[in-house]
Amino acid sequence: MSSTKRDAPPANRLLAALPKKEYQRLLPQLEHVPLTFGDILYESGERIRHVYFPNDSIVSLLSAVEDRELLEVGIVGNEGMAGISVFMGVDTSLNQAIVQGTGTAMRMKATTLRKEVDDLESLHRLLNRYTHSLLTQISQSATCNRFHKVNARLARWLLMKRDRLGADEFRLTQEFMSKMLGVRREGVSVAAGALQRSKLINYSRGIITILDRAGLEAVSCKCYKIIKDESDSFLN
Repeated sequence: MSSTKRDAPPANRLLAALPKKEYQRLLPQLEHVPLTFGDILYESGERIRHVYFPNDSIVSLLSAVEDRELLEVGIVGNEGMAGISVFMGVDTSLNQAIVQGTGTAMRMKATTLRKEVDDLESLHRLLNRYTHSLLTQISQSATCNRFHKVNARLARWLLMKRDRLGADEFRLTQEFMSKMLGVRREGVSVAAGALQRSKLINYSRGIITILDRAGLEAVSCKCYKIIKDESDSFLN
């Protein structure tokens, strides 16, 4: 790896929060890899061989519902790491990890992560705090999906995706959104149509563009701010 690349700040915010000396120690163990929409990083019950630190990609954590449907229970972007169970001493996960947003990530062998967290205090501390942040996201999203209207839930989800991709335009189909939100496609269509009529988003041919972020935040429930504040706080 060239000295220029070694000196470049990491795009993943969790890695960027490490002291420079610790990050430089990890760098030779990190592999820059492309992630493509629909790629499965690991299956439920499968041994996790690598962990992923997304740069400009998004990973969905999906749980099976009665062995038929998959429901999103969490998302990982540039604020965190996919494969957090490895850090917690568990080789497998009950969730499937699938790429929701095309981009890149830094990949590390699971065995390497286990060794490094024992030696690097800052990495251990950050992953502890990230675990809490992810649990907050999962529990708040579950509450949101149970009690709030589809319009507010969709607005929250789009904002979370936007924060992690760092872009206002991304690819999304109604079928994919229905699986992620746990609602019928018709419900997603109605909610997306309402946001579009309010000129908060534009939705055409599977591409969503956020036109008015502030307006979308106003439509979203308070769950978005709770999740965002927790995610931002552990990195500061």
